[in-house]
Amino acid sequence: MMRLVRMAAIAVLAVLGASAAPAQPMEMTEGEVRRIDKEQGKMSIRHGPLVNLDMPAMTMVFVVQDREALDRVKVGDKVRFHADKIGGQYTVTKIEPVP
Repeated sequence: MMRLVRMAAIAVLAVLGASAAPAQPMEMTEGEVRRIDKEQGKMSIRHGPLVNLDMPAMTMVFVVQDREALDRVKVGDKVRFHADKIGGQYTVTKIEPVP
């Protein structure tokens, strides 16, 4: 019985290891904060192309995953950020001011 359990565990680990893709570096995009809505947890960013979302440069509103990030930037700041589509909404997952 223990041998069967060990064999099953090895098979599961082999499948997981074979299907795990290497981590991709997080693509950061440059932009400028145009508007912040702390109450709604959103910000408007004029940004360059978002390669991971196949989106051209434009100005748009994003949900912000980490609401504390809304306190680290202000309107007019140049930023580098990463966005993904999460739950059907374009969401900033990381943002940092450009020095």
